[in-house]
Amino acid sequence: MSQITVENLLENGVHFGHRASRWNPKMARYIHGKRNAIHIIDLKETVRGLVRATHYLEKVTAEGGKVLWVGTKRSAKEAIRTVARRTGHPFVTERWLGGTLTNFRTIRSRLGRLTEIEDLETRGILSALKKKEQARIRNERKKLLKNLEGIRDLERLPACLVIVDPKSEHIAVAEANKMRIPVIAILDTDCDPDVVDVAIPGNDDAMRSVSTLLDLLAAGVEEGAKAWAVVEAEQQRAVEKQREEAEQRRQQERQRQQVTEEWQHKLREDAERGGDDAGADQTPAAVAPQGEASGEEGSTAS
Repeated sequence: MSQITVENLLENGVHFGHRASRWNPKMARYIHGKRNAIHIIDLKETVRGLVRATHYLEKVTAEGGKVLWVGTKRSAKEAIRTVARRTGHPFVTERWLGGTLTNFRTIRSRLGRLTEIEDLETRGILSALKKKEQARIRNERKKLLKNLEGIRDLERLPACLVIVDPKSEHIAVAEANKMRIPVIAILDTDCDPDVVDVAIPGNDDAMRSVSTLLDLLAAGVEEGAKAWAVVEAEQQRAVEKQREEAEQRRQQERQRQQVTEEWQHKLREDAERGGDDAGADQTPAAVAPQGEASGEEGSTAS
């Protein structure tokens, strides 16, 4: 995991807050002071929040949970995309669609529609339609891709959200709170820290600052992913072992069944052969007494 240092945060301008006139009083415990009417964030609190967040993210991903990265601000979009692709987790960088968490089934159905459109295009059915219909379907696909591209591989609700500026992403925060999904947030001095579970006070307007903080969080996700890969490998080995044992049991059962069938077949053959032998033995015995009786009668007559 990358080392978290105050010097690194200072170099990237993480300590710059908003103008003092725009502050949220609930952020007072995270503010070190004020310079030129701008609040200065206490970087010790930033480090404390980063440590808590990275440990939690490592724990969540080590158990196979998914982290949803959220940031639709211009200063956060590229950084969010970068860490999401780096960690292989879902992301939202365009408009947050209402119901993404609270109405997850409907969102999944829209992703199904996206897959259906792509299938039409792959099979060449789309090109056979009228131009007006083609244009309508392609516009639908473009819109779906724009809004849902980052979460198309999200099969179930995420284990937690990492949000840049919960004030801008208040709908996402509200949905996560309603669904009891933990929220880790990078928040400036104008935000409300009470609506998130782990607060990381820092400059959420500067690209360098956001990128620095997200990189440190991504390191925690990567550590957890390594641990989960080991668990998955063990689970896969256990599944393979169970499959092999089941196959061995089936093979043994087939062998037993084959031996039983051969034994029963041999018994039937022996029984049939024994019946034939008994019939052959009985025929001469039945004829001999008759001959002897005829001889006796002949001798008596004489």
